[in-house]
Amino acid sequence: CFYSDIIMRIIQKAVFVKLVFILTKLEDLVKSHLMYAVREEVEVLKEQIKELMERNNQLEQENNLLKTLASPEQMAQFQAQVQTSGSPTGATQPPVPSGPTQVLPSSQNSGTSA
Repeated sequence: CFYSDIIMRIIQKAVFVKLVFILTKLEDLVKSHLMYAVREEVEVLKEQIKELMERNNQLEQENNLLKTLASPEQMAQFQAQVQTSGSPTGATQPPVPSGPTQVLPSSQNSGTSA
């Protein structure tokens, strides 16, 4: 039975080598899939960052416009609210402008119509 022991060892080694090969291929497949998924997620996050930066710029421009259009009373009221709440975006509603303040597009702001 010397030969049967040798044959069994050869078979065990062959199975082990094949198992290692399969595990290595599986590991490579998992790595490549994860890298693809990470790359895809990075692209999504880059797009979200781009959109958020554009929105931030838009809001900054709007904020600057509102600052230039606000009356001194409105600015004082806003600053008082910021000081009491600690944040301009607190849980309370923003103050309603007093008086007939309305921002119209430049085409409607001429005051006369044809």
